[in-house]
Amino acid sequence: MSIKEKIKEVLIRDLNLEDFTPEDIQDDMPLFGEGLGLDSLDAVELVVLVQKHFGVEIKDMEEGRPALQSVASLAAFIESKQAQ
Repeated sequence: MSIKEKIKEVLIRDLNLEDFTPEDIQDDMPLFGEGLGLDSLDAVELVVLVQKHFGVEIKDMEEGRPALQSVASLAAFIESKQAQ
């Protein structure tokens, strides 16, 4: 399973996006607003989920804002942190 696929499963299962399937979530779809419709509370939970499932810490908003734009940006962030 790729990191993008795992992120999609985590989003659906742990953030209760019951109306979505992994196939519904495009890699470049915005996670917030018009995309998946996540809000600021979801962002906090997503930071915790990234650490729990991928062992990667998002330290602050400066680091988190670009990483949490889409599944693709989050996967790239996780891959870069895991490579360090």
